[in-house]
Amino acid sequence: MTSLVLLALFALAPNQIRPNIVLINCDDLGYGDIGPFGAKTIRTPHLDKLAKKGRTFTNFHVAQPVCSASRAGLLTGCYPNRLGIHGALGPKARHGIHADEETIAGLLQRGGYFTAAIGKWHLGHREPFLPTRHGFDSYFGLPYSNDMWPHHPESKKGTYPNLPLFRNEKIIDEDVTPAEQTTLTSRYTREAVRFLETSSKSGKPFFLYLAHSMPHVPLFAGPQFAGKSKAGTLGDVIEEIDDSVGQVIATLQKSGTLETTWIIFTSDNGPWLSYGEHAGSSGPFREGKGTCFEGGVRVPCIMSWPGRLSPNTRVDTNFMTIDLLPTIAAQLNLVRNGPPIDGRDVWDFITSKPGAKNPHEGYAFYFENNQLQAVATNDGRYKLQLPHVYRTLSGRPGGKGGIPARYDQKTIQIPELYDLVADPSEIRDISAKEPEMLQKLLRFAQKCRTDMGDSLTKSVGMGIRPPGILPDGQ
Repeated sequence: MTSLVLLALFALAPNQIRPNIVLINCDDLGYGDIGPFGAKTIRTPHLDKLAKKGRTFTNFHVAQPVCSASRAGLLTGCYPNRLGIHGALGPKARHGIHADEETIAGLLQRGGYFTAAIGKWHLGHREPFLPTRHGFDSYFGLPYSNDMWPHHPESKKGTYPNLPLFRNEKIIDEDVTPAEQTTLTSRYTREAVRFLETSSKSGKPFFLYLAHSMPHVPLFAGPQFAGKSKAGTLGDVIEEIDDSVGQVIATLQKSGTLETTWIIFTSDNGPWLSYGEHAGSSGPFREGKGTCFEGGVRVPCIMSWPGRLSPNTRVDTNFMTIDLLPTIAAQLNLVRNGPPIDGRDVWDFITSKPGAKNPHEGYAFYFENNQLQAVATNDGRYKLQLPHVYRTLSGRPGGKGGIPARYDQKTIQIPELYDLVADPSEIRDISAKEPEMLQKLLRFAQKCRTDMGDSLTKSVGMGIRPPGILPDGQ
């Protein structure tokens, strides 16, 4: 492709400045864990300010309520089960994102952006699947969750190897200790600040993906924050993350790039409720991480882009992480590479354009080994919980001191329909009162099964693609 054609592909509309993009993704941060979404005992002044300068999105969902799958959806614009990414990849995993799949970083890198991933990756720790093989110029962080280590409270000795820390494609610390975990958030922040300072001097736009390892358990706060929050260790950790957000914003301000930066702050799924005092809050929603109830898949989201997004506004429009990649591509006039994706451009929803309609027929919520557990209307009002087994504390409190309580296993026997506007906690099944909506969502569920499969109904799925798999002997 000639340079003139490339320039045409990446040309913006007249007088439109290509923004820098900062995407901050927390781990297991619950809907009710920060001030803009109702937290009372956890201080988040920088996120409060970001919300006042930008917009809060109250109906924002992840594609799956668990680490790796959620991140696959966020970065590729696809339902993760379409890509063969399920659950949370462990240290023994030999697969990751396929080389043919394009991430947000790959899209932006082709568009002339400097790109960096800092923090938790969790989409394959083998060399072919690392961030630097998927559009990121640099990487610093953990390859998977910070509890996948020998100190896990529920694992047998030898279950996990030592926890490594990567820089680009090299392990620079083969054994991240508990003491070193207290420095993780601050180290991520220093790396982010350094990247922003360097990139702002280059004259090129930049993309920072800052994926905090916390508040996923085990919880560790730096000495400046430990013991300071009214909400205990969990509050200490979240308040340090808030401070990190403040440092990122201050760096953008100092470099003169804040006014041309699109900031997105969110979480990968809801809180891990079995950890009790070390778990966050789902707010008004039912259950948490590891379920397809709203507490597991509805997460906080704040966006700021001066001059493009109205400040101090709240948006109740429903959309999902899979919609971010195509929306970014459309706003930057970038042409995607790779196979088809599931997400759609929802910029009109993000900006509350009058008369805007969601381009999806509906949204699907998969979990476990390709189980279709729920579907929802595109406006987010009606949600159908399909027959499946789910975990719950049955109203009991979670654990203490970093030791989880045991879940009960309960079963949804027949489809249950909920009106999330009238009943956001998914308590009252209205399927008998709304037979037409019930049938509409059942038909949509069947389309999802035909396309992406469903292990619960033994549907194969015609549109699924394989993950990247490490060759034998490597």
